[in-house]
Amino acid sequence: QVQLVESGGGLVQAGGSLRLSCAASGLTFSAYHMGWFRQILGKEREFVARINWTAAMTYYADSVKGRFTISRDNTKKTVYLQMNSLKPEDTAVYYCNARLNVVGGSEYWGQGTQVTVSS
Repeated sequence: QVQLVESGGGLVQAGGSLRLSCAASGLTFSAYHMGWFRQILGKEREFVARINWTAAMTYYADSVKGRFTISRDNTKKTVYLQMNSLKPEDTAVYYCNARLNVVGGSEYWGQGTQVTVSS
């Protein structure tokens, strides 16, 4: 059974930092593109960042470029999101995503972790 378990969320003041982690199990982690999405209550889930299965490529939403960094450790089957210079508009539930590196490949989601940035 595939599981993605996020951790590291919490309450932080504007300008602060948090590091989210997503530990994967039940899948061949190194074969999956990994990503982070976020969702504000009442709004659609939006893309934040992605790292490809080889870790050679990373992609970011314009709203987080230069502030957030995605990375992965295949030996620990974990993907990270380092979030710096946090803003109140970064407040959301953050979800980890795993997508197999083939067309139409399987996709999985974590349960989410709340990030709240106070002004």
